[in-house]
Amino acid sequence: MAANAQEAKMAHPRMAAGALFFDAVGRVLMVEPTYKSYWEIPGGYVETGESPLHAAIREVQEELGITPALGGLLAVDWAPNEAEGDKVLYLFDGGQLSEEDLSKITLQPDELKAFRFVSLDEVGERTIPRLARRILAAAQARQEAVPVYLEHGQRPDSEAA
Repeated sequence: MAANAQEAKMAHPRMAAGALFFDAVGRVLMVEPTYKSYWEIPGGYVETGESPLHAAIREVQEELGITPALGGLLAVDWAPNEAEGDKVLYLFDGGQLSEEDLSKITLQPDELKAFRFVSLDEVGERTIPRLARRILAAAQARQEAVPVYLEHGQRPDSEAA
């Protein structure tokens, strides 16, 4: 009985993983989904038994048709929402895409309409605020070479600011 009560208290979050890719001038690659009204980054949900890194690799391959090496972790974001409950989101560094990778991008047509590189100043105009905050914090973490922990796309110490 006590074990079940303890388990009932434990979080069972959905997990998602994505990758940030950049061009030579530091713009970030964003994709336009067919099923959302805002732009996203390549990525998706982690499947049972799959690591977040492998999920990001799989999702990039499925969505863009390329398999570039992903680098280190840029950000972990605890971002629950009313519709989906607890969520933990991982962002990995995809680095700068080569011309060869760019020429091989083939969008999954039932999921994505378009992709483009967007300046960090423009990210907030293309997507929802919590994703924009996550992308900007991850891009900063990449510059600092230190992963960042976020809650709803913000460093917890910045919420009061």
